[in-house]
Amino acid sequence: MVVAAKWHLHNRELDKKGLPRTAAKWQAKMYCSLPLRLMSRCWGWMADRRVPKPVRPMLYGLYSNTFGVKMEEAAPDNFKEYRSLGEFFTRPLKEDARPIDPKTSFVSPCDGRILHFGAANSNLIEQVKGVSYSLEAFLGPPNWTTKDAPEMVEKVKKNASPDSVLYQCVIYLAPGDYHRFHSPTLWKPELRRHFSGELLSVSPKIAGWIPGLFCLNERAVYIGKWKHGFFSYTAVGATNVGSVEIFMDEKLKTNKWVGLACGSHKHKEYDELEMPADKYLEKGELVGQFRMGSTIVLIFEAPKEFKFNLFPGQRVKVGERLGTFEGTEEAVENPEEVKRAIQSLDAVDAAVTV
Repeated sequence: MVVAAKWHLHNRELDKKGLPRTAAKWQAKMYCSLPLRLMSRCWGWMADRRVPKPVRPMLYGLYSNTFGVKMEEAAPDNFKEYRSLGEFFTRPLKEDARPIDPKTSFVSPCDGRILHFGAANSNLIEQVKGVSYSLEAFLGPPNWTTKDAPEMVEKVKKNASPDSVLYQCVIYLAPGDYHRFHSPTLWKPELRRHFSGELLSVSPKIAGWIPGLFCLNERAVYIGKWKHGFFSYTAVGATNVGSVEIFMDEKLKTNKWVGLACGSHKHKEYDELEMPADKYLEKGELVGQFRMGSTIVLIFEAPKEFKFNLFPGQRVKVGERLGTFEGTEEAVENPEEVKRAIQSLDAVDAAVTV
């Protein structure tokens, strides 16, 4: 009763101030105290167990009906072909199920729902409308650059032009979505940071309730560049995500036991790995997979002419255009020319270091 009363008073105080109903510190700690990592590990173990063949159509069919899975897109589309729940969750699609838009340089990396998008003009950026997270806490300290700037936003930028802007796009993958994720553009990953973090739910309701949720949760952050400058690609873990697999990064091990209290993770508590110098990811290339629904966060630099063709809550699919460059008619890119543009940024970085 005391907790319920405190909860009600907290919400009423926020309503008086015209603020969104976000969690107080004690509420977030209560939520974090739940055995979510144990639940996730148990779910991961269960998802890997072999399901008897006669039971598979009934079990997977119930799941598909509940969450709206489109089995006609799957390869194979026969329930009996999936030996476990894990295999079913990470099912591949038919080759023509997700065409990649050839006339844009920036496409959706996954199937999902748009939680938030827009410019990141300060160190605090929105995870959903009215609820923010710290850019530095999310990416970690910017020790990959020697650029001297007071704001994190300016430090990560690689383009000296004042017309260069940092943007973000957050996409939530629901349990019924295609759980594999792809590269949204041709880019060069240079650094991986794995934050062990929590395994809190990343559903839209929780994202709108807990400020800094993406900074609390386990995540694999890949930092690099694309032809317009800085580019980062983050797979955020969540409750019941047995593991996050990145196919180019066999050393990444997620969903391990951690003995830290909620919110106690420091900026330096991460594993770091330099990616091969000649590694590029092509637009549409398969990057990895979740073992349930979760979230992809893109933070990238682009000219101010870049505009998202999205609205909050919109459903998107792999390969669909996410934005356009106003005043520019995009055409099919030459990958070698794009790589040369990225390499020219390498030369700029080297000059700054010297």
